[in-house]
Order: sequence, then C-alpha cells, then structure tokens
Amino acid sequence: MKFHRAAALACSTALTASPAAASEAALNSEQILVTGETQAGGIATKTDTPAIQVPQPVTVITADTFEAQGAVSIGDTLNYVAGVQSNPYGPDSRVDGGFIRGINALQFRDGMRDIFSYYASVRSDPYNFSQVQVVRGPASVLFGAGSIGGLVNLVSKAPEFEPSGEFSLRYGSHDRKDALADITGGLTGDLAARVVGRVRDSGSQTDHVPDDRVLLAPSVTWAPTDATKLTVLGLYQEDDGGSTSQFLPLVGTILPNPNGQLDNDLFIGKPGWDRYDGRLLQGSALLDHRFSEALKLNLKARYIDSDLTYLTHYPNSYSNPTNPYLDEDQRIIGNYASGSLARMEIFSTDNNVQFDFRTGGAIEHTLLAGVDYSWNRVRKQGGLALEQIDIYDIDYSGLSDFNGTIPMPGDAGFLRASAEDVSQKQLGFYLQDQIRLWDRVSVVFGVRRDEARSDSFGNEVYDTGATSFRAGVIAELVPGVSPFFSYTESFEPIGGTDVYDDPFVPKSGRQYEAGVKFHPNDTVLVTATAYHIRESNRPVAVAVPDPENPDIILTGRLQVGSLTSKGLEFEANAVLPGDLHLIANYSYNEAEIEGTGRQLDSVPQHNASVWATKVFPLASDASLRLGGGVRYVGSHRSFGFAFPEGVRTPSYTLVDALTEVTWQNWGVALNATNLLGKDYYSACLARGDCFMGAERNVFGTVSYRF
Repeated sequence: MKFHRAAALACSTALTASPAAASEAALNSEQILVTGETQAGGIATKTDTPAIQVPQPVTVITADTFEAQGAVSIGDTLNYVAGVQSNPYGPDSRVDGGFIRGINALQFRDGMRDIFSYYASVRSDPYNFSQVQVVRGPASVLFGAGSIGGLVNLVSKAPEFEPSGEFSLRYGSHDRKDALADITGGLTGDLAARVVGRVRDSGSQTDHVPDDRVLLAPSVTWAPTDATKLTVLGLYQEDDGGSTSQFLPLVGTILPNPNGQLDNDLFIGKPGWDRYDGRLLQGSALLDHRFSEALKLNLKARYIDSDLTYLTHYPNSYSNPTNPYLDEDQRIIGNYASGSLARMEIFSTDNNVQFDFRTGGAIEHTLLAGVDYSWNRVRKQGGLALEQIDIYDIDYSGLSDFNGTIPMPGDAGFLRASAEDVSQKQLGFYLQDQIRLWDRVSVVFGVRRDEARSDSFGNEVYDTGATSFRAGVIAELVPGVSPFFSYTESFEPIGGTDVYDDPFVPKSGRQYEAGVKFHPNDTVLVTATAYHIRESNRPVAVAVPDPENPDIILTGRLQVGSLTSKGLEFEANAVLPGDLHLIANYSYNEAEIEGTGRQLDSVPQHNASVWATKVFPLASDASLRLGGGVRYVGSHRSFGFAFPEGVRTPSYTLVDALTEVTWQNWGVALNATNLLGKDYYSACLARGDCFMGAERNVFGTVSYRF
C-alpha cells in the first residue's frame, strides 16, 4: 500500500500545471523521487513490483536526478550508481559504456535489447527518457543472452493525458548550443500524444570533433478503456560528430616522452574527413490489456534501422607499446586511417501474460509466462590505410582524404579491405512465479529456454540453446528490514570452433547474492549486498597434442577458462529532514580470470560517490535548489606482453555541482561536471594507448514549463 499511495502522489503532483503548484512541486520533487520511483523494481521481474519485494538490487535514476547531475550521455546517467563504473574509457562520442560488477553491461530500451554491435549506430539521448534502470547481476531468465554483470534499461518518455511541457535553451562548454522541447497532452478523450525534440550544435573536448544532433521522438497513446492501452513510439535521430577517443600512445601520455606530454584535446586525424555520422529510425508499439483484475496481457515490438559512416585515425601504438615512435627524437609515429560504412537492422518483440491468483488466504501468486524473439543484421564495409605523422606537430593538410570515403585499393598506404554481414536470431520462452507469503515474504522462481543462431554471409556461426534458472527470497523480518538471498544464471552464445574443431557451447554464468534492504519509511531505501559471480566455458588460447598424432601440436582456443567477480556494494537513497535528498554509494569488486591472480584490465576495485541536493523556498512562487556530488574511482591496471607487471592508471576524484532557480513557470539552472578541472586518464592499456578523462563541462539552461 505504501507504494501505491506514493505512486498516486507522484502522478497527481506531476500533472499540476499552475504556477503556484509548480513551486510546491519543486519542493516535494525529491521526496516523490524516493517514494514513487526508487521503490519501483519492475525491470527485475517484468511485473509491477516494489523494489523492497525484489531479492535483487535495482536502481532507478529518474530524469530529474540525472539532469540535475549534469548528464549529457547515457553513460553519464550512471555516475552515481553502486556497482557501476560509468564511462570506463572516458567520454566516448561513439558509444555509451559502463561496467557492472566489472563486466560490460548490455543496453535495453523499454525492456528490449537495442545494441547488438559496436560502431553501427548512434548513441541514445538521455533527454528522450523518463528513467534509466539498472539491474545488477545475471538476468538471462527474463532477458535472454547477455552480460553476467547486469543490464541498463532506458524507459522512453510516453504520452500523458494532462497537458504539460517545457521549452529549454542551453549554452555551455565547447560552444555547446542546445534547443530542447518536450510537450504532451490529450488530443481526445482516449487519445494522447507527446513530442520530444532536440537540436544541438556543439564541439567536444577533442579538437575538430563536433557533437551535433537532431532528434525528434513523437508518440501516441490510445486508451479506449481503463483496461486497454496502446502506445506507439517513433524516433528519428541524426548525429554529425566524430570520435573523441584518439587512442593517444602511452609514451607521451602516462609515460614520459622527451618532447613532453601530449595535449588531452589533441586530434590526430584529418579535419573534415574524420567523422562519426549516423541516422537512426525506430518504431515501437507497447500494448497492455487487462482482461480482469487477475489476468493481464503485455505485448511489445520494435524495429530499428540505422546507417553509420565512421571514418577515423588512430596511432600505431600497438606494434611496440614501450616505444611506438619511428625516429630517435620520438616524434614520428604510424597513423592508421580506418573507415567503416555500416547498416544495422533490428526487430525484437516481447510478449507475456500475467496471472494473479491465491493458493491460500495468505499466499498470493503472480505468474508470468512469456515468449520473446529478436533478429538483427549488421552489414559493414571497411578499409584500412597507414600513414605517418609528427604527433607533436601534425601537418593536417598532408593527410589523405581518401576521396571522402573509406580507404580503397589504390589509395596511398592502403593495407586491407574488410566486410561483415552477420545476422543473429534468438527465441526464448520464460516462466516466473512470484509468491507473496503473509504480506511479508516474497519468493521468486524462474526458468527460461533459449534457442540462438548466428550466420555470417549465410554460413552458420553457431546454432545453440541454453536453459537458465533463477530463485530468490526476501523477507521483512522486522518492520523496515528485509534480508534477501538469490541465485541467478546467464548465458552468452559465441561463434567459432575450438582447437579440436568442435563448436563452442555458450558461455554460462551464475551468481549467488545475499544482502539486506533497509526501508524504515517511504523516504529511505538502503541496500547492502555481497555477491559471487562465476563465468564458465570461457575460450582461452591453448597448445595441445593432436589426439590422433601426439607428435603434432594443435594451437587454437579451448573452453577451459573461467572468470570470477565478487564483491560488496552499499547504496543509499534518502530524503532527510529539511528536504535534503542524499544518494551515497560504495562498491568493492574483485574480478579476475582464473589462474592469473590479477584484476581484470581497467576494472578498479574501489568506487564511491555521494550526491546531495536541497531545495530552499525563496518566495511563494520561487525556490532555489543547490546540489553537489563527489565521485571516486580507484586505480586499476592493464596487463600485456610489453608490460607483464601492468600499466597502472591512477585513481581520480571528481566534483560536480548544480544551482537551479525556479520562479513561476521559469527555471534557470547551471550545471558543472568535473567542476575543479581535474586532469586525469580514464584508462591506459598495456596494448599501447590511453583514454582521456572528461574535462570540466559547464552549461546553463533556461526553461519555460507549463
């Protein structure tokens, strides 16, 4: 009942449009965030279940929170989440990234996966989402093949029947100019619409790399009865940009070079040729129908079409990581020119039926049975060439432009062409039972069967299947204290054959987790947890005798490796007396490949963060909100043949800040990330290159809301 009262309060406040109520909403928004949103744990169960009844840590970051924290990318929205290392390779204008429990996370949108290949599509825009949800730990039982660390789900903004909206103008660092709009309301008694739009003209922290975007996301909801709702979401997005990642050599960044340290904003490509330009079209349909109070149907489907041109340069730091330069003065270095033209298509659907019933006066069941299917095809044409530059004094005019397209045979320095045409299919059936006992204990059981197939140019890469299980229990032993325990599994198909020419079986993962959720009232939720993840069937390089001729040594890969990730996490989200909203996190993670005795590359053992905001009433129709946060990322290492003891990337601490004034329908906000201008490296890899950390980013926003 607490959850339902909070959700109703959140809805009624959000739909208020009068100036007087706008000020009251500003004062109460932080409390509503905790009571209405943080307790929503539906992403972990695909049912409307409060987080305090889910035996798994779930984090929900609302748009109000990640906008206050200054997020300009999906990766940025994860800056203050326990167990997550956001942007592990720095601000990357090509892709959004994050490690969950030391392992790359998968990205979903509205419960369906939307990223299947690197460098085949543009990044999602946080302005188009009302929430970002994070599930930590394996989730294959409900979501199919994927990361054993966890997943990130983006929740699209949907139409509302009560009219409201906002217009915003923004200006900031790197000559960033933004115009944003978000308008929603009812068209008829049973039809509502929403339009989200953005136009951006901006540079980036890397010289000659733009970050321009046009986004238009219309949507319509048809609700002919209280029991039926159909929402159709559209998206057109066009990005004109480049790669902020320049892969600068270790010698000259974190390692000394007699010519000095290379500038963090150094661009080593060809201005006007280097680019990361993409067009994205997307359409989704979401249907909910309740046949009765006990029976509900959920249907989802989406189609994505994406075209991308990716032209870039990167230095050859890999042939000799300890000294990649070609001259005694350590200035001249090989410079690769790499081009790729990509087309990606995705169709996905997820359909389930939910049945609520009782098997006793104090035993309630929520049974979920579903089937999902996904198909994607990625086609790429690429080319690679090699030139030379003086990286300390680049002659940009001397670099080839390859006639404005990818390097082709006959071009100066041409090395090779490449092509890719890969399709993947996955069909999954899942069954889950959530059992609520005496309104104090929740038990979850789940099982799933998947069949997955992949082809490359029409030839089979893999055709395999897997069964996954899940079980968990959480109990409110005393009011406000809920210990939990869970067991979850995951799988991931992989292509190829082993050293004996046998097809690889899917990698499999399993996790044991135990923790406690502390929720003394509607405005406090604290989660402490410990976990142990093990991934099996990991291919590793081997040299073994031929079974038929022991004198012959076979070289290749064999599925004998395993990965272990274990650690502790603490997450607190609370509204304290005086309207002080506090988010605090700490994570400790040990992740290593079996037999190495060392941490995974670029995975810190320690992460911590604190974020706080407070609203001060200035007058009857005005308020001031101040916010600030501190993020700490521990040191980490990368290992390779040139650095058997590893390359160490130092720890860093960053400070973020917010000042926002609202008056009647107007709002003025000033955001700053890395406020103190800390210079740091996000990751330096033993293979030979370094990734720059995010520079100070300051921007101001003027908004009119109604």
